[in-house]
Amino acid sequence: MISIKSEREINLMREAGKFNVLVMQGIKKHIKPGVTTKELDNVAYKLIKEYGCEPSCLGYEGFPASVCISVNDEVVHGIPNHRRLKGGDIVSVDLVLSYQGYHADATRTYIVGQVTPEVKNLVTDTEKAFLAGVKVVKAGIRVREIGQAIEKYAHEHGLSVVEELVGHGIGREMHEDPNVANYDDGNNIRLKAGMTIAIEPMLNLGSKEVYLDDNDWTVKTMDGRPSAHYENTVLVTEDGYEILTGD
Repeated sequence: MISIKSEREINLMREAGKFNVLVMQGIKKHIKPGVTTKELDNVAYKLIKEYGCEPSCLGYEGFPASVCISVNDEVVHGIPNHRRLKGGDIVSVDLVLSYQGYHADATRTYIVGQVTPEVKNLVTDTEKAFLAGVKVVKAGIRVREIGQAIEKYAHEHGLSVVEELVGHGIGREMHEDPNVANYDDGNNIRLKAGMTIAIEPMLNLGSKEVYLDDNDWTVKTMDGRPSAHYENTVLVTEDGYEILTGD
């Protein structure tokens, strides 16, 4: 069921969004060659707790970490471990936290050291694909229009759209209705003011095909080429939108 948030709930989600931004900024400061993804997860956990929030991912369906950290060909749900980042990597940090029972979800893909222009464009264009999608958001539009805008931008810039993974509603639960695909999935549900959704393009440099790693969590590109991910929690308003996790 799709939930319409009250003004009280919206204000709590704004607070959650602000804390999400602060934690993400704190993680970003530690992203450099030589750091392990587990060390980044430890930073995330400490900051989330310092801000009086809870790590939504920790323990969710058995997930063993506070944030998802996906490197290079890992699309989503990378499990932090002792892997050390090196120059030329790209790393996606998917951070979900809750504040007084309300969740805020955001992802950023960061560049470590120097990468090729092609990979740099992948990261930049994934963010721009998000912006193309969110710009159509307002009460009355169909959910599919978000996906249409994201897909159009991605294809115009030579990138493929992962179809097995989608955005979603968010609020008291980390994942709520409706699904928000990054392509035209035919979803004719109309947005209403007070809805809160996570819009999150996941774009690949090569094929859109992906597979699930043996750990039963991490999704990787089939061809081993890089993938980027960009996400924000967004409030639908009568005449537009408000990004609750914008930095």
